[in-house]
Amino acid sequence: MTQDVEMKEQHPAPSNSLSSTSPSTLQHLKDIAALIETGAYTREVRRIVRAIRWTIQLRKKLKASVLPAFLNFVLVPGSDAHSRMSSYVPKEDEHDMEVDTATSAAQAPAKHSLPELEIYCYLLILIFLIDQKRYSEAKACSSASIARLRNLNRRTVDVLASRLYFYYSLSYELTGDLAEIRGNLLALHRTATLRHDELGQETLLNLLLRNYLHYNLYDQAEKLRSKAPRFEAHSNQQFCRYLFYLGKIRTIQLEYTDAKESLLQAARKAPVSALGFRVQCNKWAVIVRLLLGEIPERTVFMQKGMEKALRPYFELTNAVRIGDLELFKAVAEKFATTFSSDRTNNLIVRLRHNVIRTGLRNISISYSRISLADVAKKLRLDSANPVADAESIVSKAIRDGAIDATLDHANGWMVSKETGDIYSTNEPQIAFNSRIAFCLNMHNEAVRALRFPPNSHKEKESAEKRRERQQQEQELAKHIAEEEEDEF
Repeated sequence: MTQDVEMKEQHPAPSNSLSSTSPSTLQHLKDIAALIETGAYTREVRRIVRAIRWTIQLRKKLKASVLPAFLNFVLVPGSDAHSRMSSYVPKEDEHDMEVDTATSAAQAPAKHSLPELEIYCYLLILIFLIDQKRYSEAKACSSASIARLRNLNRRTVDVLASRLYFYYSLSYELTGDLAEIRGNLLALHRTATLRHDELGQETLLNLLLRNYLHYNLYDQAEKLRSKAPRFEAHSNQQFCRYLFYLGKIRTIQLEYTDAKESLLQAARKAPVSALGFRVQCNKWAVIVRLLLGEIPERTVFMQKGMEKALRPYFELTNAVRIGDLELFKAVAEKFATTFSSDRTNNLIVRLRHNVIRTGLRNISISYSRISLADVAKKLRLDSANPVADAESIVSKAIRDGAIDATLDHANGWMVSKETGDIYSTNEPQIAFNSRIAFCLNMHNEAVRALRFPPNSHKEKESAEKRRERQQQEQELAKHIAEEEEDEF
């Protein structure tokens, strides 16, 4: 779910020396280290958040020749932390390493490295190893970083720790060993709760839910979710992930209404750049809406960048809308691989009943009276006794209120009643009420998200202060948008 933002740069001429290619990257890393150091001394978490955002923008420029120079600058050469981290960095050729040493020798390393800088070095190396697909080394590095984190209880480390938790879980997931760290994640979540680290709790709860759902342990995931402490979300990205996992749990538990609300809210709140995440949300939301008896609009499948990914679900929706059981089976077989990779096979099996019910509803509207044998033929039931199955399906649909008809068992007929005026019922009122409730809830969320400066109703600001405030708000909005892109 991570997506990087590529920074625009002018590519220099290729050369074998480090000085022509990487001083800008190394200097950026030194500036980030200075920002983290300032944030640690002043206890300003926002500076560390900004440092992480800059790091994500630099991750595509990281090279194995830059990391040793940065470690020499931040950590004390020869110390335990320096030796331990240097062992995870891949070795470059001797010429590059000599230039790194010469470059870093010009800078005097700090005599007492801060825990924040040490954790940041772990994070930087871990990101580099994952990007280079060195998953075994990433596992070892992430385990060592988590062991170091257990001994730290500083609020300025919490932001860095939440990112380390994510890459710790990702490194084990990429190697297929996700079950090994479940106990460690539970222990870390308990520690974060005792330390009132709410961002860490959010991140670890989502990682645990992902861990359980990866192995289809939905009951255990729901027990953890229901007993975990809840508070106001600190990260929009983590809240989106939580809603997505909650929607999947509710879907498996047959609570389709709640699942639909969670999945649609997750897709709506996710940043535009998180295309893969929004595609997954829409796939599950389409299945849930079909299980509820709704037909998603065509615009859902025509969203920019999602047409190809949602094509199987568009054809599936078309089969359900028509009520053609043969077409439904053909679509399910045609895209069986896609549905299996999306883990929606079991849900599509549930849709068979909805396809039959839709076809039966179309038949009841078209015919005032029809024999059960013809019903079985039109529904294309391929069972041993199709007439008996058709009678059972019709009786259940009548009992559930899906169709307005009566069943003549003696003559083997289904007699449909006259279609009344829908506006004489309560259905239009129910539809308008749901739309109004949706708009009111969105308005209330927007009002709760508003932030006002203190004493803004008492002081009258000048034109210069107003311009300065508007400029700060624009910069803040830009930083928030960049952070949302980086998180996904």
